[in-house]
Amino acid sequence: MTSGPPHVREPLYPYLRHAPVGWREALAPAAGSLTVTEDIVRLSERPLSAAAGITWNSGASAKPVAGALPAAPIAGLYAPGPGGPLPIISADGRTPFDGYKRPFVSNGRPKVALVIGGLGLNARATRQAIETLPPEITLSFAPYAEGLQGWIDEARAHGHEVLLETPMEPMDYPDNDPGPYTLMADGSPPEVVKKLEWVLSRATGYYGLTNYLGSRFLASPAAYQAFASATGGRGLGFIDDGSGARLNTGSLPRASAERVIDDQLSQSAIDQQLAALESGAMQRGQALGAGFAYPVTLEKVAKWSASIGERGLQLAPASALAVRR
Repeated sequence: MTSGPPHVREPLYPYLRHAPVGWREALAPAAGSLTVTEDIVRLSERPLSAAAGITWNSGASAKPVAGALPAAPIAGLYAPGPGGPLPIISADGRTPFDGYKRPFVSNGRPKVALVIGGLGLNARATRQAIETLPPEITLSFAPYAEGLQGWIDEARAHGHEVLLETPMEPMDYPDNDPGPYTLMADGSPPEVVKKLEWVLSRATGYYGLTNYLGSRFLASPAAYQAFASATGGRGLGFIDDGSGARLNTGSLPRASAERVIDDQLSQSAIDQQLAALESGAMQRGQALGAGFAYPVTLEKVAKWSASIGERGLQLAPASALAVRR
């Protein structure tokens, strides 16, 4: 028997049990792929965006940051851990948040950011998100995904910054169970950190974490403090989906989504949520949304983001909206 981190083959159902009504129909194009069984497959040589005739006007400045993000891991930003490499702050003070986020230059327009999650569990949906969404869209990956590092590498090669999803206890646990490494609201700080480090050791190249579920965990000041202290101590950020309590610690860069764009899986409902996100950005100067990698969501976001610059807005990575709180 070889040593090393445990091999986890996690079914998709923990994610889908939290999915909105209509998820089966939304995933119909990817039928037959309801478990994590597919390793990395070769991405099409011709980008799907090109095949679909999509060109981007994301409202970026005249000299936008373009191309692939630096390959991970970056020297000085990781150290060996018991289950794999763990992110660290470098000797010169550089953080993984700064090293792995997508560079961003504001052009003065209101900023709109969007995180698309649940990636790595379905190869077709993951490939579609990486290839058809503009690089300013932040992608988040499930820690239980097979071939996780390969997917993160592909996402960064296409310019996307990456978040790693952290399973957290919801109010209806254990009926709704995010998996064996769920951070529990009543867990002791060492227990929270131990499970968190398992999640962190799955891959490198992410600048921060995002919650998967977590309404109970995020409402526990003691549990969240242990999480935030460990996360901030490793130089990472935290982007939450807005579903939990917004506890403050001041120890890590954080942003909260103001809406989930695909709570209702219909094209018209997603259009309405995207329009509301734009309206929020116009009113407050910035807005952050979250969504899941359903085919209908990916299709609508690709079309919406292609012309966002024409509507007086700038598409931004989620990291650009994070502040210390």
